[in-house]
Amino acid sequence: MKKFSRVFSYLGQYRGKLVLYFVCTLLATLFGVISIAMLSPFFGLIFESAQTPNPAVMRTNVLGSYISDFLEKTIADNGDNGKVAGLTAICFMIIISTILKNIFIYLSNRISVPVRAMIITKLRGDVYDKILRLPIGYFTEKRKGDIISRMTNDIGEIEGSVVGMLDGMIKDPITVIGYLVALVIISPQLSLFLLILLPVTGLLIGRVSRKLKRQSEDAAIKLGEGLSILDETLGGLRVIKAFLAEKLLSSRFHDVNDELYKIRKKMGARRDLASPLTEVFGVIVLSTILYFGGRLVLADQGIEGGELLSYIALFAMVINPAKNISNSFFNIQRGAAALVRVEEVLSAPVVVDENPNGTQLTSFNDKIEFKNVVFSYDDAVILDNVNLTIQKGKTIALVGSSGAGKSTLADLVPRFHDVTSGEVLIDGINIKDYSLYSVRSLMSIVTQEPILFNDTVANNIALGTPDATLEEIEQAAKIANAHNFISHKEAGYQTNIGDRGSKLSGGERQRLTIARAVLKNPPILILDEATSSLDTESERLVQDAINNMMQNRTSIVIAHRLSTIRHADEIIVLQKGKIVERGNHEELIAYNGFYRKLVEMQEVK
Repeated sequence: MKKFSRVFSYLGQYRGKLVLYFVCTLLATLFGVISIAMLSPFFGLIFESAQTPNPAVMRTNVLGSYISDFLEKTIADNGDNGKVAGLTAICFMIIISTILKNIFIYLSNRISVPVRAMIITKLRGDVYDKILRLPIGYFTEKRKGDIISRMTNDIGEIEGSVVGMLDGMIKDPITVIGYLVALVIISPQLSLFLLILLPVTGLLIGRVSRKLKRQSEDAAIKLGEGLSILDETLGGLRVIKAFLAEKLLSSRFHDVNDELYKIRKKMGARRDLASPLTEVFGVIVLSTILYFGGRLVLADQGIEGGELLSYIALFAMVINPAKNISNSFFNIQRGAAALVRVEEVLSAPVVVDENPNGTQLTSFNDKIEFKNVVFSYDDAVILDNVNLTIQKGKTIALVGSSGAGKSTLADLVPRFHDVTSGEVLIDGINIKDYSLYSVRSLMSIVTQEPILFNDTVANNIALGTPDATLEEIEQAAKIANAHNFISHKEAGYQTNIGDRGSKLSGGERQRLTIARAVLKNPPILILDEATSSLDTESERLVQDAINNMMQNRTSIVIAHRLSTIRHADEIIVLQKGKIVERGNHEELIAYNGFYRKLVEMQEVK
C-alpha cells in the first residue's frame, strides 16, 4: 500500500466526506442485517416453532430488544389475530429497513463518486503540470507515446484501483464484517467454520493475482510503444509513403499490438478467475453450513430452523461483497503497477526549477557572460570550459559541425539546462539567482522547426502575450512579413491553422513564429537557424523578417547557412564543445582556419 501514498494524500483532503461515507456504509450494513434478521421471527411464526418470536440475533442489542419486545406486544394485544398482526409488523419492518439500507447505499455512492473523480482529476493535473516543469533533457530519453500512455491508460487503471480501494477497503469490508458479526451472534458454532474457511479462500485468490501487477506493467509498456509508433506514423506519413515503408511500419505496429493482446489475454484470464473462484468457495462454505447447521437443528443444540434459515440468508449476503473484495484486490494490483509508472514522472527530479527567492530580472542592461562553462550529459561532455561575453545590442553567431554544442550553449541562456560547472551571468549576476520566470520573460526563441498549435493565427502569435490587442498582433505580423498572407485567409487572423500549422506552408509557419517573438518584444533573441529548411523565396521573406526583428536587440544566432551571419558582430566557432575560433566574418576568413573551410564548402555547394 506504500505505492498508494500519493492517492492516500489526495484522500486525506476529503477526511470529512470519507467519515460520512463510512457512516453511511455502516448504517446501510446495519439495516441490511436487520432486514435479513427479521426472517427468523417470520419463519418462527409461519412454522409455529414458537408461540412468540424469539430471534437470538435481536436480543443482543438495544435496538434488537426493542424490536423483539414490540413484536411480542403486538401478538399479545391482537388476540386471535396476533400472529397475522405480527406477520404484518415483520413485513413492514423488512420493507422499512430495506428502504433505509438502499437510501444509505445511495448516499454513500453520492459521496464516493465525486471523491474518486476529483482524485483522478488532481492526479492527471499534477502529471501534466510536472511535464511542463521537467527539463527538456528529461524527454530526450523518453518516447512521446510512453508519456501519453502514462497520462491516459495508466491513470485510467489507477481510477479503477481507486474505485476498488474505496469499495474494497471500506464499503465491502464493513458489509462483510457487519454480516459476520450477525452470523456469530446467531450461531458461534457455525461461524467457526467461516473463520477457518474464509482466510483460506483469501490466500488462494491472492496467489492467483500475484502475477497481475507485473503483467499490468508489461501491458502499459507495450501500449506506450504502440502509441509511439502511431505518433511517428502520423508525423512521418509522407516519408513512409514515399519510401514504400507501409509494410515495415505495419509489421512493427502489429508485433507490438499482438504482444499487448497476449499480455491482456493473460491478465483477463487471471482477473476473471477471481469471481468464479470466490463463488465456488462460497458454495463450498454454504454447503458446509447446511450440513452442520442441519445437524445442530435436528439435535436441538442451540439453534432453531428459522434461525438457520436467517443464518443462510445472511451468509448469502456475504458472498457478493466478498467477491467484490477479491475483484477489488485484482484492480488494486493493476492500479499499483500503473501508479508506479505515473509516480516515475511525478518523482522525476526537476533540476531546473523556479527559484522562490530569486531576484526579479526586470531589464537587460549590460551583458551575458559564460564563465568556465562545462555541460555534460550521461558522462558525455557537450561543452568544455567555454568562456564568452555577449554585450547588449550585439549579434553573436554560433557555428560549427553538427554536435559541436551550439544549441546546448544557446539553451543555457533561458535555462533549458543548467551548467554542470562554471556559471552563466546576466548583468553580472548568476542566472540561477534570478527568478526563472523573469529570465525567460526577457527572451524570445525562433526554432528551426516552427512550433505551432492547433488554434487560430491570432492565438498562435499571442501565445506569450495573451493580453495583446488585435492591432498589436497585426503590427507584429507586419514586421514578420506575415500580414499579407494572413489577410488573404478567409477568416483572417481567426483562421485555424490545423495540427502543428499543417494548413500553412513552411515559410508561413516560420513567419508566424517570428511574429510571436516580435509581439513579445524581448531584449534578447535566440534564433536556431530559422531559415535552413525553407525555399529561396520563403527564406528571403523570413530573413527580412528576422533582420527587422533583430534591430536594437541582443541576438544569439545558431547558423548552418553561413551566408546569413556574415554581418554578425562576432562569430563563435565551436568544435567538440570548445571555442576554436572567434571574430567577425572578415577576421575569420583571413585567419584561414576551420571557419573558412566551412564557408568554402558551402560556396562549392
